[in-house]
Amino acid sequence: MLTGSLVALVTPFDANDRIDYAAVERLVEFHVAEGTDGLVIAGTTGESATLERNEHAELIARTVEIVAGRLPVIAGTGSNSTRQTIDLSLAVAKSKIDGYLLVTPYYNKPVQEGIYRHFAAVADAVEKPVILYNVPGRTVSDTLPETVARLATHPKIRGIKEATGDMQRLKDIKALVPDSFALYSGDDFTTREFIELGGHGVITVTGNVAPRLMADMCRAQAANDSDAALILDEKLQPLNTAMFLESNPIPVKWALAEMGMISTGIRLPLTSFSDRFHQQMRDAMKHAGIAAGQG
Repeated sequence: MLTGSLVALVTPFDANDRIDYAAVERLVEFHVAEGTDGLVIAGTTGESATLERNEHAELIARTVEIVAGRLPVIAGTGSNSTRQTIDLSLAVAKSKIDGYLLVTPYYNKPVQEGIYRHFAAVADAVEKPVILYNVPGRTVSDTLPETVARLATHPKIRGIKEATGDMQRLKDIKALVPDSFALYSGDDFTTREFIELGGHGVITVTGNVAPRLMADMCRAQAANDSDAALILDEKLQPLNTAMFLESNPIPVKWALAEMGMISTGIRLPLTSFSDRFHQQMRDAMKHAGIAAGQG
């Protein structure tokens, strides 16, 4: 089971709107050095919705090569089409990924039986472990605890990223699944509490910018050192707020550009971070001990 801070990595683009692999390498080296526990490639924060199929598969394969076994890598391959999800998952299967992150099908609005069959069909088709990703704020559809419990009996389905920010939801799922089923927060604001209540870690946006701080906070809380975790979490909370002033990954990509890690490229329909929020982000970065230009 993977634990701790798993960073949902941004996908950097160059001036020609192509994936900037030199920047990907900088980001990977940054996370290796700063103690990140794992990377999720081509998830929501990685702008999976606007990646073409071939570049999506290439991004995962090339990032795995750059990581070279130094960190676990989870591939985001979920979509609202079961066939397309299976196709993309199989396309990256030869890469040395450690598993898949699969989002609840969006837009289609499947009922719980459809959600169950979607995830089960993908898990049946792949060899690596699957982590479910429930984010009803984006997908509209909500994978309910009872459905999670059904899916947890599948030998390939090993955990869930639960992004509702609802601690009662965590408790409800935890009561229905085996202890070996991994529970990851998908909500940076409540990560400390999530781990305190029995969660195993976070798949984080904020960890892109403050990897050491997020990883240390997760480790402190996992070790039941709540006093230390609270101090670290207080440093993170203004940054957590700033990361969601506009739609993810708009703010986090701007912050990384301020750090000199990537350029400001982002794909439509997402747009550049609004000027009116720049100072709030800079203040939050300073509060977390992050200086512009440190990259």
